Amino acid sequence: MFEFLFRRPGDKGPESQAGGPAAGTPEGGDGTRPEGQADAAARRAAQVEAARGLAGNEAAAVELILQSEFADVRLAAAEHVVSQPMLERVQQAVRNTDRRVAKLVQGRLDAIRHQQAEQRQAELSIATAQRLLQDEKLTPNQVADLDRLWQVIAAPPELAQQFGTLRAALGARLEAQVTLQRAVIDALAAVRRLAPGAGDAAAAQAELERLAAQHAEHLAAPERATLPRHLLSDFEQALLQARAALAAQAQPPAHSPAQPAAPATPAAQQSTQQSAQAGAQQPVRQAVQQPAPGAAADAETAAATAQEPAAPAAAEDAPAASEAAVTPPRPPKEKPKTSPADKEANQRFMALVDAMEAALEQGQLHTAAEHDKTLKESKTGRLTPQQSERLAHIRAEFKRLSAWARWGGNVSREEMVHAVEELPAQQLSMSELAKKVSAMRERWKALDTVSGPAPKSLWEKFDAACTAAYAPAAAHFKHLADERHGNAAKAQAMIDEVHALIADSPAVRGDWRGLASVSQRLRQAWSRLGTIDRKDKKKLDGAFGRAMETLMAPLEEQRRIEVARREQLIEEVYKLNPADRHTVDTLRGLQESWQGHAKALPLERKQEQALWQKFRTACDTIFAKRKESAHAADHERKAHLHAREAICAQLESATFEGDDKQRAAAIGKALKDAGTAWHATGAVPRAAEQRIEQRYRAAVAQLQGEADAIRKRAGAAQANAMRDKLRLVQALEAALAAPGAIDEADWTARWQALPALPADHERTLRARFDTALKAGADDKARAAHVATLEANRARVLDEVLRLEILAGVDSGAEFARDRLKMQVEVLQDSLKSGHKPASHAGRIAALCALPALVDDRTVSRIEVLLRRVGAGA
Repeated sequence: MFEFLFRRPGDKGPESQAGGPAAGTPEGGDGTRPEGQADAAARRAAQVEAARGLAGNEAAAVELILQSEFADVRLAAAEHVVSQPMLERVQQAVRNTDRRVAKLVQGRLDAIRHQQAEQRQAELSIATAQRLLQDEKLTPNQVADLDRLWQVIAAPPELAQQFGTLRAALGARLEAQVTLQRAVIDALAAVRRLAPGAGDAAAAQAELERLAAQHAEHLAAPERATLPRHLLSDFEQALLQARAALAAQAQPPAHSPAQPAAPATPAAQQSTQQSAQAGAQQPVRQAVQQPAPGAAADAETAAATAQEPAAPAAAEDAPAASEAAVTPPRPPKEKPKTSPADKEANQRFMALVDAMEAALEQGQLHTAAEHDKTLKESKTGRLTPQQSERLAHIRAEFKRLSAWARWGGNVSREEMVHAVEELPAQQLSMSELAKKVSAMRERWKALDTVSGPAPKSLWEKFDAACTAAYAPAAAHFKHLADERHGNAAKAQAMIDEVHALIADSPAVRGDWRGLASVSQRLRQAWSRLGTIDRKDKKKLDGAFGRAMETLMAPLEEQRRIEVARREQLIEEVYKLNPADRHTVDTLRGLQESWQGHAKALPLERKQEQALWQKFRTACDTIFAKRKESAHAADHERKAHLHAREAICAQLESATFEGDDKQRAAAIGKALKDAGTAWHATGAVPRAAEQRIEQRYRAAVAQLQGEADAIRKRAGAAQANAMRDKLRLVQALEAALAAPGAIDEADWTARWQALPALPADHERTLRARFDTALKAGADDKARAAHVATLEANRARVLDEVLRLEILAGVDSGAEFARDRLKMQVEVLQDSLKSGHKPASHAGRIAALCALPALVDDRTVSRIEVLLRRVGAGA
């Protein structure tokens, strides 16, 4: 009778305990089992057999979990539940009663939700890829960000295949951009190589025209929007210069053909070469000053490639010509012999060149930079012209890719600065905020190794943004450190309190209950101290444990004596004769003695519970009559359940006659009566509570859905009537704008043939209709009204576009630009005014009251608005 003092959350009451194995009478001397235990064993065996025969039947498994009182049966049935709705239903039912089943169900739900989240992320990435594929100006950093996002997503195979197709298309676009830019740079270099006097003027002119036609094809390519503007302007300028040079070459020379020009001296040739190089490098310097570093580097490389072969050739030919004029030809010099050491050094040098080229092909600029540094520091023999040309080409490619990397790195850095500046507005947890800031700094360092150092101003901006974003986390962590130090101080104060209690122990005064209460309070307070620095926690825990052992030593000895007394009380209960009429009084006296001992000296919770369970098992046979009241309560709850099932059945089978208005009223009355009857009933059995609640909500939702459908149909009919009258008014206004007389009687008859609208809409459209009829009676008024209709055409379009924005209706591709502009205006107006915009119904009424001439497209857009918003919205 005193079991409520020691009952734990989730423990079953004495009624259910009486029906379990513990409630039965102990086994007799002949070995027979009590009737209650036999019934429980039979139910358990039947439920175990039912769990084995589920064979993946989720509905049956859920019902077995909800009805079974055996934990292992519920766990076996839970193995067959795999769908999300069923798992959520089981979790709701067993969350506070069966930890193992709840943990199993929660794990499966987490796996399902994780898979759904991954699928959503994959679909979002695919949508981003589709958007990028449609973008006119696709940049490599956008594709790189998309790839980094996709790498952390575990997408399903079908979505992975779809993303792979889109990614291949994006890669093809990037490859086409690189190919197109490379072709334009090569064409620019080819135009600059067409120097006058280098060959046949006609052939040069034909080559120039071919390059011009090729450039026209480049301008018509699909990826023409990605070409740098300065590259196109440089090509046009070089084309004009080449044509001017070829035109000047076609004119006759100024000197007489009889007197050949004197050979140029080496000093003159050197001056000429320097002038040509300065003229060739001028476009390169202009290209370097342009904003796109990748294209600028390409142009500079092309210009340098165009001028490098010419200068050495001129430098070699000029001395040869002058020497041939004054000295006889000399025999050719013998080539110096190459030693094996030089050959080995040359092979090592070219191996480094091959490694640098392979690194460039794989996009590993950092590795290529290390190889180039090693090449500059290494010593090798004389290179062949082919090797020198290859090395120059590889270094030019390295320079071009480095420029692209620097440009892409700066773009990525700007995006990182923007992302860090947005971190404070994301309301992240402190740990996540610290991780994100640290990750951003690591990414910045990684970019320094790949794309070179960042500009000082950009670094200062990034560092300031990181410092500002990390400030709340730094303050939070400092607060946590202060809390840890405070907790350590509290722990030391508690240890001092224990030592004070040891000096003045309540055991000396025989206050065992006070000593137990103090020890429990101290242990609970110690467990709630909070975090302490690791270096101090171990020392403080050891000191507290030793002090508590010293304090609790007398109490533990007294508890051992008290356990022996409790065991003696249990033996006395077992010695009682159940048939004796004084047994109940004696048993109650023993229970009072038990409670007195429990109040005088409480034991450890586990020990107290174990002893109490033994004592209660012996006492439950005497108080079996309490089952009668439990049975009565069960019968009452079952009666309430039957009443609620009857209410649900009545709602499910309810039918209503008459028109929509009558049916809606009848449904409302039925729902009200059912709600009153439902709340009048009492509690039902817990096992059936959730099921009957769901059934009632489903029946109410079905009737409520039918009532909502009736209201929607009424609103649609009203919207159609308004559409028909608006069409009539628009037709009348169109007839006014067209030549011909207006038959007032015919139009009035057509108006009256249409059903009436609500008072406000009827009054608005009737006023517009009467105005149009009145204007049709007089030519002057008709002309003025037609002018008003024409003037209001643009205003109607603006109002329709605004209503489409507010109602979330698509305006069509032809109005995309105007819609974007209108969205900005609507947002600005709402921010300036600080008030909510007018309701849709008010704007629809204003639109219907505005006389204007509209085309068929505008009429269809207005009708879409009427269907979406509704006449009475």
